[in-house]
Amino acid sequence: MVFKKLLGAVGVGGPSVDTVLDGVAAVPGGPLSGQVRLRGGRTDLEIEQITLDLVARVEAEGHDEETEGTVVFDRVVVAGGFRLAEESEQTIPFTLTLPWETPVTELYGQPLGVVLGVRTELEVSGARDKGDLDQLSVSPLPVQEAILEALGQLGWGFKSADLELGHINGTDQRLPFYQEIELTPPAHYAHALNEIEVTFLATPGGMDVVIEADKRGGLFSGGHDTVNRFTVSHHNVQHVDWNAEVDRWIKQLVDSRGAHAGQYGGHYGEQHHGQPHYGGHHGDHHGDHHSGGHRSGPSTGAVVAGVAAGVAVGVVGGMVAAEVVDEIGDAFEGEEDEGGDE
Repeated sequence: MVFKKLLGAVGVGGPSVDTVLDGVAAVPGGPLSGQVRLRGGRTDLEIEQITLDLVARVEAEGHDEETEGTVVFDRVVVAGGFRLAEESEQTIPFTLTLPWETPVTELYGQPLGVVLGVRTELEVSGARDKGDLDQLSVSPLPVQEAILEALGQLGWGFKSADLELGHINGTDQRLPFYQEIELTPPAHYAHALNEIEVTFLATPGGMDVVIEADKRGGLFSGGHDTVNRFTVSHHNVQHVDWNAEVDRWIKQLVDSRGAHAGQYGGHYGEQHHGQPHYGGHHGDHHGDHHSGGHRSGPSTGAVVAGVAAGVAVGVVGGMVAAEVVDEIGDAFEGEEDEGGDE
């Protein structure tokens, strides 16, 4: 058990906190459970509030450069209004619900290169201290897994995954950022496409799949980007021929000629541009959807070449990055040092 001592608000000898998440990976829209374990300091203290922040390392593209920052995309108060006695220990169980648009960080246990965290904040004597920071693992929903598996079986290769600050206009996106999973084409599409970027925007009632294709130029025409949005259901996932469905989507992208192709099951609007912000909450942000030049996430590594025994073929065999983030603090370097009074 590793307790992090909180010094900013109450000085040396203050309380310590250790947040422990349940071992099972969560899914978007599903529960996240764990415990906040407190250890008292040298004096009794009134714990006014314990808050859990869901944080993400997000990229933002400006006019001349790309920057990174930490965004708080959900905040939940789990306890408060109690006394923590000197040198005592107290455990507070919690269960919260992840936003439906929470990014996927792993597939079949293999990391995709996107890093999320749960940060614990204690409010003591009117001051706030950012305490424990724990890595958050999120597995895909069944329909997300089915689509990624189909892409893998169709020969698409994993390139990178990252989080982009901004809003895809024409959708009901709720978070201040969106996840992009970049894939390279199989041989029979390589003449037409350089890559595609896949974004999932899930809701309780279904999911939009936004696919942006970087199309190659022809003899008398330059390359351009084409974007389509497809709507799928959470129900009867096992009864859909996803290989055929996803390949139909790709063919529709290849056959389209405009910058924005005709849509299936929804409308993809013109891009909304705005000034990106960092460190705020999910109601505060709007930005752009840029079509090219994305950098991989902080832990995107080599593509897994083999398939482990008993694990599904397809995505694991040809898509998933092998490199793992060893320490959540490496990805959020500098963020934990911003604690203190707010």
